[in-house]
Amino acid sequence: MICPVCRWQNFIGEDICENCGADLSNADTPQQASSFHGDLLGRHLDELGAPRPKTVERDVPVGDVIKRMQSESLDNVLVTDDGRLIGIFTDRDAVLKVAGGRADPRTAVGDLMTADPVILRRDDPIAVAINKMAVGGFRHVPIVDHGNPVSVVSARDVFRHIAQRLG
Repeated sequence: MICPVCRWQNFIGEDICENCGADLSNADTPQQASSFHGDLLGRHLDELGAPRPKTVERDVPVGDVIKRMQSESLDNVLVTDDGRLIGIFTDRDAVLKVAGGRADPRTAVGDLMTADPVILRRDDPIAVAINKMAVGGFRHVPIVDHGNPVSVVSARDVFRHIAQRLG
């Protein structure tokens, strides 16, 4: 067991560090994580300046959604039902689910979207966004306020924020 005070390698099960005398009895007991409030990653997502989301209703044909994504250079649209977020449709969904004739372009986007996407809230810290993106392998995560989409944070937004802060 490594002493957390002096970094001395002690034998497993020792209660006192052989080198400095520090108490090791609780050194291997998991502790509750403290909340993250650092200047770089502890800021709220609102500070990223993520753009307003592009949305479509669930019954819009996926062919029309893809044309819109192409014409507006979008890599995702949020799918809503009466203004409430129900899914996300990304460029990856278009390639995997529609390209090559796998789905009819008249199919409703609601049938091909990723339903119930992982979400963030405006007051979540940037560190939470990074964690959700890394764990889930997402490039885009919707930010909602009471179920209504208010923006979409992208990996690009996070990296730009970090690069600006680090100089």
